[in-house]
Amino acid sequence: MACWGDVTTKRVLVTGASGFIGRLLVAALLRAGYAVRAAVRRPVSFPNSVDVVIVPDLKNPIDWNPILQGVDIVVHVAGLAHVDQHEVAYGDHDQINWIATLFLANAAKKMGIKHFVYISSVRAQVGPSAAQPVNEQDRPHPTDHYGRSKLAAEWAIQASRIPFTILRPTVVYGPHPKGNIRTLVRLASLPLPLPFRGFNNRRSLLGIDNLIATILFVLNNPATVGETFLVADRLPATLPEIITILREAQGRRPGLVYVPPSLLRLALLLSGHTHFWRRISEGLVVDTSKLESLGWRPAFDTYEGLVAMMRTEDGENAQQ
Repeated sequence: MACWGDVTTKRVLVTGASGFIGRLLVAALLRAGYAVRAAVRRPVSFPNSVDVVIVPDLKNPIDWNPILQGVDIVVHVAGLAHVDQHEVAYGDHDQINWIATLFLANAAKKMGIKHFVYISSVRAQVGPSAAQPVNEQDRPHPTDHYGRSKLAAEWAIQASRIPFTILRPTVVYGPHPKGNIRTLVRLASLPLPLPFRGFNNRRSLLGIDNLIATILFVLNNPATVGETFLVADRLPATLPEIITILREAQGRRPGLVYVPPSLLRLALLLSGHTHFWRRISEGLVVDTSKLESLGWRPAFDTYEGLVAMMRTEDGENAQQ
C-alpha cells in the first residue's frame, strides 16, 4: 500500500520529463512540495532542485535500479505518441510503450516503489470514435497498434503487482499542441470561413492543466490505487464550438458556414483525405463519473483551457 504522508518526504521519478506533459508536471510537483527526479533522453534545463538523470532511448535496455534508488513514486509519462503507423518503425510502439513499461514496472516493484502512476490513453480503451459514451466498465477494444501497445503496458503494470494507478486521458491540449489539436489551431487561424457549421459530433478533450491536476489528485488519494480512470474535461464539445472558442480567443468572429457534411465528406474522400474526415466528423465522449465519485473535479473548463492555449500561441507568434 502506498504511503500518504507529508509530500516533502517523497521523491517522484518523472519519465519523459522534458516533453509536452512532463515539463509542466515537474513544475507542478515542485510547487506541491515533492522532490523530483527527472528522467530525460538529453540534457534539459530544470530548476536546480530537480535531480536530472539521462536515460537511453526506451527502445534500448535500461538499468532502472540506480535511477529508482531513493524514489517513492513513479509517474511514467514517457512513450511513443499516437502517430500514423507509417511514420514509425515496425514494432516501435510495442518496444517503447509496452516492453519498456514492463521492465520499468518490474524494476519499480523490486525497488519497493510505493505508487506507480501510468499515463496511458483513451485509445487503450477504444478506437478513434464511439457511438455511445465510453466508461471504464466497457471491455477495452483498441483498434490500432498504438492503442494495443498502451493496453499491453497497462496489463504489464498490473501483472507486476506494484501499487498502481492508470490514467487514460483523451486528446490533450495545451501550449504547443500536437496532432489533431494542432490541426484545429491551424484551421482556426486561417483568414477564411470554415465549412463546419453543420457538424454536431461531440468529442471529449482534456486541458493539460486538468491532466496535471489529476495526477496530483491521485498521488494524494489512496482510493485511486489499483484503479484505472478515464480523464477528460467536464463537457465534450462539437467541432463548431471548438473553432468558435479558438477564433474568439483571437478576437475574431466564428466565421462558420454551412456545407452539408455529406458533400464535404465526398470531397475529402475523393481527394484522398479520409483520415482528416474521420478526425472532424466522428464523436468520442468519455464518462468520468468513476473519478468524480472520489471527489475529483477538473480545475478548468474547456473554454478557459482552449482560450489560454490560443493566447499562448498568438503571444509567441507575435514575438517571432
